[in-house]
This record gives sequence, structure tokens and C-alpha cells, in this order.
Amino acid sequence: MSNPYAALLAEAPVRRAEADVLGGRTAYWVYGPEDAETTLVAVHGFRGEHHGLEPVIAHLPGVRVVSPDLPGFGETPPIVGRAHDLELYVEWLTAFVSDVAPGAVVLGHSFGSIVTSAAVAGGLPTPRLILVNPIGAPALEGPRGILTRLAIFYYWAGARLPRPLGAALLRNRLIVRASSIAMVKTRDKELRRFVHAQHDTYFSSFADRDVLHDAFVTSVSHDVSEFAARIAQPTQLIAAQQDDITPIEAERRLATLFAEAELVEIAGVGHLIHYETPAIAADAVRRFLAPSADGTR
Repeated sequence: MSNPYAALLAEAPVRRAEADVLGGRTAYWVYGPEDAETTLVAVHGFRGEHHGLEPVIAHLPGVRVVSPDLPGFGETPPIVGRAHDLELYVEWLTAFVSDVAPGAVVLGHSFGSIVTSAAVAGGLPTPRLILVNPIGAPALEGPRGILTRLAIFYYWAGARLPRPLGAALLRNRLIVRASSIAMVKTRDKELRRFVHAQHDTYFSSFADRDVLHDAFVTSVSHDVSEFAARIAQPTQLIAAQQDDITPIEAERRLATLFAEAELVEIAGVGHLIHYETPAIAADAVRRFLAPSADGTR
């Protein structure tokens, strides 16, 4: 399946690297010029890995983007001896940014919005915070609360069944495709095929069912609203008007909880802004990062 963003992405230099974080190996990718004025650390969502944010990165020429795989996902192994809960991910992100990209702007998508907002609220130094498809309200309160309850049962079953059966259930291609169909909003057939191919390829790149269950429980037990009041940095929320996970009304309320927040609403898209409307998201990010003469953005 062809990648509609491949040509743009190919224009940016990219290198893979590793860092020792919390006694484990973190794999990460650096896109863009090493001497860029702005460095941005991009944190992916649940069941994803660094490839998911590449369509947005492709539309950010001139920005240095550092994109790690979260522990237990993609090419980053789990942290040995630790539950992969919010405390672990916050500790990991704080240490990673301090080691690899101190002072960088931080961006989080979906589950990454929970991790990044919790880390910044807890003291992670960053000049600005960007949240794409932020989880702005408790998952069970969303427009698809019933589906969230089904997901809770699904991940519970995946963790409790005999290990081979549980792993097979969690990596079942039909369920992965059903999840992809439920999230995608575009009617563009080529783009829909690309989105489904991305999920087919990367949605099951988790290390094991225990890590996946820990991360899922974290994703439905927390949301950005818990941390917003403790975030002093200017924050940009890039939200979708058709997001089934956090309705736009909840995102509007969320924006009022920050000391300084800008809400960007994108029409005609749901929880897959990074795949379906990456150019619009990247334009918003560039405006947010670029200072103007009077100090506004």
C-alpha cells in the first residue's frame, strides 16, 4: 500500500538512535536538521509506535523532531521489573527528554497526550506543550462508552486467557481492522487503505500482553483534565470535531482548564488527525511555535 506522505517524508533526513533510560534501551528516531532552531519530542498513542506520527512530521520541514517508541511498543523493550502504568511512563519520558532533547517542545497524541501532560504537570521542563487528539475526559463518558466497556473486557480477556490464546486474541487481524474502521472518517478510498495498512502493520507491535494491559488500564483510568490546572506552559490542543473518544464539547471544556491554552478544531476527522489531516495539524503546530512581533502566535 502506497504511503501518500512518503515523498514529503523522504525530503527530511532521519536517523535511528538508542538511549539508556531507566536501565532499559529506548529506540528513537530523529527527523529534520540537527541545527534546527526548534526541537520537538513527539510521543505516540496507545498500541502505536513512532511511524504513526510520521505524516505530521513530514509536514514540519525545518523542525527537528525526536520520536521515541514508548517502552513495550515498537522497538523499545519493556522496562524490566516495572508495571507499565502512568507513573512509569512519566518517569521514562522525563528521563528521556532530559537525556536526549533537554528543553524541547513536547507533543503527545492520544494516549501520548496523557503521558506528556502528566509529565509536564509533574515538572518536565518544556517551553510549550502540544496535544493532538487529547484524551480530555474519562473514557467511559465518551460518545462510545459502551464500546469502551467492551474494550475493557477485551483487554481483560487477553490478559487472563492462557498466554497463547490471549496473545492471539489481542493480535487478531479482524479485531484490529474493526478498530481501524471504527476510527477512520475519511471517504477517500486510497487514504482509508493507507490507514488500515498502518494499523495492520503497527497496531500489534507491542512487546507482550502484560505491557499492553497495563497501558490500556492507564489509558482508561486517566485523562488530560487531571493535569491541566498544573500546567503553566502555553499549550495547544489540536482536536477533531468528530472524535468518538473525546467529544469536541469536552475538548472545549478542557481548554478552559489550562493557564494558557489554544484550541484548534479540525472538521471532518475523528481520532486519526495524524493520518487523515496531518497537514492541517502541522500548520497549526508551526503557527504555535513561530513567535510574532508582538509576542502573540
